[in-house]
Amino acid sequence: MSGALFRNVAADAARLIRRKAAAAAADPFGKTGIAPSDVWRLQSRPYLRRSKEIGASPPYSSRFCSSSSSSSSSPPVGFVGWYLGMVKSRPVLTKSVTSSLIYIAADLSSQTIAKTSSESYDLVRTTRMGGYGLFVLGPTLHHWFNFMSRLFPKQDMITTFKKMAMGQFIYGPTMMVIFFSVNALLQGEGGSDIVARLKRDFLPAMLNCVMYWPICDFITFKFFPVHLQPLASNQFSYLWTIYMTYMGNREKPDAISSDTQISSTLSPALLEVEK
Repeated sequence: MSGALFRNVAADAARLIRRKAAAAAADPFGKTGIAPSDVWRLQSRPYLRRSKEIGASPPYSSRFCSSSSSSSSSPPVGFVGWYLGMVKSRPVLTKSVTSSLIYIAADLSSQTIAKTSSESYDLVRTTRMGGYGLFVLGPTLHHWFNFMSRLFPKQDMITTFKKMAMGQFIYGPTMMVIFFSVNALLQGEGGSDIVARLKRDFLPAMLNCVMYWPICDFITFKFFPVHLQPLASNQFSYLWTIYMTYMGNREKPDAISSDTQISSTLSPALLEVEK
């Protein structure tokens, strides 16, 4: 019975192929292929109905296509699947914790590079950097990338360059001022100390920022979906954060102390002049 089924199917398939070949030769500019009516006619054959009634399994190619499509659409498992699920269910919290962990690792790396073997790690400084990533940088990254995706929804080259320019001229300088100010405040410094730090450190940091971040922003905006853009930016920010934690934890500028010394030196001279 299976041999007869095979012969009947082969005969019908050969008949359809010959018919289409003749039609293609007669009309070379027409469409080729099996029409839906031919498929319906082939499926209406009694031997195919019998095969369905007896529960014949689909061909191997159909089974392979269905299995491959189901496997390709299956969600990722393990840590990656868990992380992507957390990004969708709790985006702000997940991105904030990720940013905090990257800042902690970057600060420890920065201290490892700068310290001698006899020095110990400044865990207060590391906690300060982790808190900045958790409460400041993580939430702002989430809202900034969402704002960019609403303002420029496409991912073509022109749109990508627009997003890069917005990051270089608006987001980058703003977050740099916030970083230096918050870090100085957490160290107990006042407004004059913050101004002195910004005068000393802001311009060199911005010059390095312009050299480092444009290529990172291009990759992030061009090749990553919006819900993964903060994660991509955090990956790039690891090296940058090592530099920023070093800059943010330098000694206080000498400008204020030198101004104090000058005023104290001039005060007796002014008193003698007045006399």
